[in-house]
Amino acid sequence: MRGLEFQGLSSVSGPIIILKRREEVGFGEIVTVRDGRGESKTGRVVDLSCDYAAVQIFGSTTGISTETASVEFMERPMELLLSRGMLGRIYDGLGRPADGYTPSFSSNFRDVNGEPINPYARVYPQDFIQTGISAIDGMNTLIRGQKLPIFSGSGLPHNRLAAQIIRQARLLKEAESFVMVFAAMGVKYDVARFFIKSFEESGVLSQVAMFLSLADAPSIERLITPRCALTAAEYLAFDCGMHVLVVMTDMTNYCEALREVSSVRGEIPSRKGFPGYLYSDLSSLYERAGKLQGKDGSITQIPILSMPNDDISHPIPDLTGYITEGQIVLDREMFQKGIYPPVAGLPSLSRLMKDGIGEGMTREDHKDLSSQLFAAYSKAKSVRNLASIIGEEELSPLDKNYMAFGDSFEENFLTQGENENRSIDQTLDTGWKTLSSLPRDELYRIKDELIAKYLPKERR
Repeated sequence: MRGLEFQGLSSVSGPIIILKRREEVGFGEIVTVRDGRGESKTGRVVDLSCDYAAVQIFGSTTGISTETASVEFMERPMELLLSRGMLGRIYDGLGRPADGYTPSFSSNFRDVNGEPINPYARVYPQDFIQTGISAIDGMNTLIRGQKLPIFSGSGLPHNRLAAQIIRQARLLKEAESFVMVFAAMGVKYDVARFFIKSFEESGVLSQVAMFLSLADAPSIERLITPRCALTAAEYLAFDCGMHVLVVMTDMTNYCEALREVSSVRGEIPSRKGFPGYLYSDLSSLYERAGKLQGKDGSITQIPILSMPNDDISHPIPDLTGYITEGQIVLDREMFQKGIYPPVAGLPSLSRLMKDGIGEGMTREDHKDLSSQLFAAYSKAKSVRNLASIIGEEELSPLDKNYMAFGDSFEENFLTQGENENRSIDQTLDTGWKTLSSLPRDELYRIKDELIAKYLPKERR
């Protein structure tokens, strides 16, 4: 049954329509717009003044006339139908079934914008997640409840890396596996098909809820897609007690859609033309990760963003780095050398790593070994730069040892197969083997008792 409809619009500009404000209208309220032929389009209120309301349409405004169109205010925010049956399903960017099946049977609707989380109710993340990838587990550990983005570039294998993490991620202390929520914004069909095929072949598709806003979908839809995905994740984590891993790709496409809407609304642009509220808008997504007191479940986020021109100082990766707890940076030079995954050893970091590793969590030598690997690899990179200037034959014997370590570190520790799932013990043992090319005196960041226990016998 339809409610009260209002005839006529003030103006139409791209995906934004302007109409006279109704007294009870609220920010974020859902609106149904019908053109002269009776076809309806959905939108939401994105701006209000004393006399007018701006409505953002999810789709094209072609055919909408300012004289014949009618508007119905739905008196509610955009909501998502939630149930456990969402797992194994594929939805479009607005949370509507896209797999040919009917919606899940449920009466549970939630506002896609979420609810503010009391900071006091948050539990500090400390549980180690084993991804089976040495570059992450050994050097940039992922912790349950963390938000750890992947900074990539065009043509780099960030999608392959994300799919591998989804297939292999598990908690060491608990037998329960993760369920996954996957959100795609503005990606090509072959990328979406890659993830679906990867989930099918690994047998995890039944534990994944997918929200796909592909490249041919309206760009404005991309602003809702991650909110629908995170609303589903919150329900599965905090209502159903599940551990949820959320992968969102590509956050750059999301930010481009935000810039497009901001431009149409006539807002004053900030860096690179993005709106000044880009930081707070990204925060409203990233901060929906974590663990809460009294709740068994958790949400761990892995946003993927492609850096324009591989520029890590671009506003999108720059602001994301401020909000999240570290980043996994993919390096183009390493990728061109055939290294997979091409995780840059020095720019990458996990700020929560120190709280989720060590005795009782991973292994007693993890912290010291990781610190020594970072220091030695940094030295190896410096020696490579020196060798490019004076020639490798002019290096000292110690510098040549570091050159050998750098090659071994990249070939044996960082490089692994796309389907190779290493345990944390295998990762740490591989780290010790790479350090064996250095003199013992150079292992100055590791305790003597750990060297005696874990360094290969022939190098002690």
